[in-house]
Amino acid sequence: MIKLKILISDKLQDEGIKIFEDNGFDVVKNFTITKEDLKEEIGLYDAIVVRSRTKLTADILENAKNLKVIGRAGVGLDNIDRVKASELNIEVLNTPEAPAVSVAEFALGLMLALARKISYADRTTHQSQWNKNECLGYTLHGKKLGLIGFGNIAKHLAKISIGMGMNVGVYSRFSKGQVAIDEAKKIGCSIYPSIEDLLKDAQVISLHLPSSPQTVNIITEDRLNLMRKDSIIINTARGNLIDEKALVKALKNKVIAGAALDVYREEPLKDQDLIKCEDNLILTPHIASQSIENQTAAATMIAEKITNFLKK
Repeated sequence: MIKLKILISDKLQDEGIKIFEDNGFDVVKNFTITKEDLKEEIGLYDAIVVRSRTKLTADILENAKNLKVIGRAGVGLDNIDRVKASELNIEVLNTPEAPAVSVAEFALGLMLALARKISYADRTTHQSQWNKNECLGYTLHGKKLGLIGFGNIAKHLAKISIGMGMNVGVYSRFSKGQVAIDEAKKIGCSIYPSIEDLLKDAQVISLHLPSSPQTVNIITEDRLNLMRKDSIIINTARGNLIDEKALVKALKNKVIAGAALDVYREEPLKDQDLIKCEDNLILTPHIASQSIENQTAAATMIAEKITNFLKK
């Protein structure tokens, strides 16, 4: 009996790999495979598992003559050409439920770091400076958190923020429509009719949207100018949601109080304007989902989903 072959092209936890092996699949691990090699070899496989490193572009998928399913161990699917996959009748699966807690907690950590100037205090104290008077921040209790998008991550962030005594407002046109609005109301969030209304009112903005033609540059210079002078913005979603040049300008001109980014238009980050904007900008290397628990959950969930699909 010929075994179905699965290529794992990005690092996947052993717990996920074991599920494939226990179900009798032929598993090939190549966590550093190049685009050129993948294009040449992908025709050998019935399934492929990726994270964010591997880009499954149309020209690669054209060679995937035997591919039945793509599994993304994570949320975003912008590294997969879903149009081409659909044309070729290749199923695309992901694990949007896996990182909700990890990413929400990380977003909260960035909120706290900005509001209390923790990153600045740490950096300057390591430089033998004692800048106590420059580290006057504000508490999050009683402040308005504005969530743009209301998927699994935003929902969890809303719950823990309300538990801290924050007021939470939601603009959710781009996520699940009326279902998301009903869920937000049930949790205790207020609903905003437009992004502009939310930006004007909230002291903390957190982005929770996928990358799509409708969401690229959702935060523009004009919209940044609507925000309060004491407001901060967090992006743990997708790098192209924010006009990065406009953000640097807003930070340098004190249009807003601060920002924290975990995602960028180009990764690894090379934009020197962002890198050199130190005083009120926190930068992290796309690590919001980098918790042991999340990585394991994503690996086992995607392995189970692919196994169930192939066994049908």
